[in-house]
Amino acid sequence: MPTTSLPLKELLQQVDDIARRSGDAVLQVYGEEDFGVEHKDDDSPLTRADLAANAVILDELSQLQPQLPILSEEAVDAFAGPDAQGRYWLVDPLDGTKEFIKRNGEFTVNIALIEQGRAVLGVVFAPVLKTLWKGAEGVGAFRVDADGRSEPMQVSTHQPGTPWKIFASRSHLGPHTLAWMEALGEYELIRMGSSIKLCLVAEGKGDLYPRLGPTCLWDTAASHAIINAAGGQLLTPEGVELSYADTSETLNPHFIVYGGTLPK
Repeated sequence: MPTTSLPLKELLQQVDDIARRSGDAVLQVYGEEDFGVEHKDDDSPLTRADLAANAVILDELSQLQPQLPILSEEAVDAFAGPDAQGRYWLVDPLDGTKEFIKRNGEFTVNIALIEQGRAVLGVVFAPVLKTLWKGAEGVGAFRVDADGRSEPMQVSTHQPGTPWKIFASRSHLGPHTLAWMEALGEYELIRMGSSIKLCLVAEGKGDLYPRLGPTCLWDTAASHAIINAAGGQLLTPEGVELSYADTSETLNPHFIVYGGTLPK
């Protein structure tokens, strides 16, 4: 049962609608020849699609009740901190900007609700795939396909003696991650961009996603809520659940997404 007093089921549908409308803004830019690519101080790319999606999300989240602070990757300086109950929206308007620029479709809109450091609600929408994943504490996790069919999601259990099915980033796969995977034994590697990887673990289509490299709070929060709602876990290598309480530090520690089975 949820430990929050917020109306998560109602909010989940409202955020579903917002994610789809922001996805439409992303697709408008995706259909153009010039994305208006710039580079931020950390050399990560920024396009007009990031900004267009951000504008839609900030406008529409601000109209929801209760009104909560919003921390977005594209508006960090505007965030003054969580409310008195430790609640805020955590947003990545376009996760996988590198994949967007490559035009491979592996990018997502990500919106999460945080309360007392926990991701209690999350929506991830892949505009090109027309697929949406969502989940909330006490509500469950669901995949909505291009035809609008909604199916509940649950992580899968790894069968002993079979290869581990592991997702990894298309753009980031370092030696530490490779060493971690090799220590498991036999595995099958699937490389993919953005938070889609985490959602596929929630669907039961893979066992693990190790990320032993830098990410930010907004990269994981929405899919973290979905993973939890589907029965999985997102933990540091030390076994501690990722927290979103300290917004003064936006970098995440290393983490591993687990489906139904933790390797021994």
